[in-house]
Amino acid sequence: MNARLHRLPSEQSLDDLKLEGIVSELEQLRNESLQVRRQKGIHVRLPSRKILTSVIEGLSAALYPNRLSGREFTSDSINYFVGHTLETSLRQLAEQIVHELNFETETSLAEEDAYRRAMQIVGEFARTLPMIRSLLDSDMEAAFRGDPAARSVDEILACYPGIFAMIHHRVAHELYRLGLPMIARMVAEIAHSLTGIDIHPGARIGRSFFIDHGTGVVIGETAVIGDRVRLYQAVTLGAKNFPTDEQGNLLKGHPRHPLVEDDVVIYAGATILGRITIGKGSVIGGNVWLTRSVPPCSQISQAKVRSEDYTEGSGI
Repeated sequence: MNARLHRLPSEQSLDDLKLEGIVSELEQLRNESLQVRRQKGIHVRLPSRKILTSVIEGLSAALYPNRLSGREFTSDSINYFVGHTLETSLRQLAEQIVHELNFETETSLAEEDAYRRAMQIVGEFARTLPMIRSLLDSDMEAAFRGDPAARSVDEILACYPGIFAMIHHRVAHELYRLGLPMIARMVAEIAHSLTGIDIHPGARIGRSFFIDHGTGVVIGETAVIGDRVRLYQAVTLGAKNFPTDEQGNLLKGHPRHPLVEDDVVIYAGATILGRITIGKGSVIGGNVWLTRSVPPCSQISQAKVRSEDYTEGSGI
């Protein structure tokens, strides 16, 4: 049987699409876009989100091998696993750093120079891993103390979206600090897409941080959060306005997000905007809209709703 004479309708319809013309138009648009973004005309690869997902999974397993690796260990094998997993994950990370370095410089660096610089950054990052583990331990302990539904710290590590988001943020923040904003943002967006928790990697967050439930939480780039802070779902720590220069371009990196001091609790749906300070020990109630600083130990809640009963036509 001649297959060309008995094509399925779906195959026949593809011929009518004239894909060659579409491919040609896409090529033209792609070249125009590249010309605008890359005046030098150099095409460089971006870091891979898929590979970075693998990197974070490896780092998580190395940080918590007994809980996140899915393996059982002897006393002799666990350190071998951690070392081997770290080596694999950090080499993958170094390759992605090379792509970001090339992208930022708009040129292809000499392979040896780029990889040497990437390995220097990886070395600096690797030395922060014990600190990251310590911070995450404090976050999980805060979650256990703060949530009566939590049965164990292990349950929190395995199940809580806030901890999943913080594993990604603690890693992303160190990468951001080391001058890798694109890779850091990709790592943050992996957690955002899976949890609904949006934390910019530039945000500085202290110890024992707990996000309960978490969906819809937004924390901006220049936010600074102290120790033992607790947020509930749908909290926004955002910017009130966006300053521009004389040409109307947005000023990048301008401090524009809140400063939240130690021991603050912010309940669900609260929106806190601008470079304001929430004083130590304050409690911000649910659905509050706040654009001014508050002193330590403040308790901010919504205004009371006025309620009256109308009977037999009264009030009309």
